[in-house]
Amino acid sequence: MNLLQSGIDLATIALWLGHATTKATIVYLHADLALKEQALARTAPPTIGRRRYQPPDAVLAFLETL
Repeated sequence: MNLLQSGIDLATIALWLGHATTKATIVYLHADLALKEQALARTAPPTIGRRRYQPPDAVLAFLETL
């Protein structure tokens, strides 16, 4: 965990631990809550407001003809 938190590449850690593939090392990514918190801190909420879609009158008129 310390290597991962220090920024060492996952493939390098897998080699040092003797894992045949990085699939066995990915378990450490799922276990590291601090890493998840850092990733969430880097994301921003969407700037687009959430509103209900209001179709234009032309679309409503077309749908009425169906």
